Amino acid sequence: MKLLYFAEIKDILERTSEEIDLSYDITVDEFLIDLFERYPQIKDKQFQIAINEEFVQQDDIVHPNDTVALIPPVSGG
Repeated sequence: MKLLYFAEIKDILERTSEEIDLSYDITVDEFLIDLFERYPQIKDKQFQIAINEEFVQQDDIVHPNDTVALIPPVSGG
């Protein structure tokens, strides 16, 4: 699975992307549990999750070959 990080999340993790070895399907909720264990410093941050460029809900499924993006809210002006 490829992870993409944007805005504040990218700054905190000091990376724009990474590959995670995922050999089976998981729910978005299970993905978040793993993500927060891996990166506890973003646990309190707000962001939406998109899989393959589509926003998803917590019970949607993440497949091993998906691209998952963490997209914090951004303000315009």
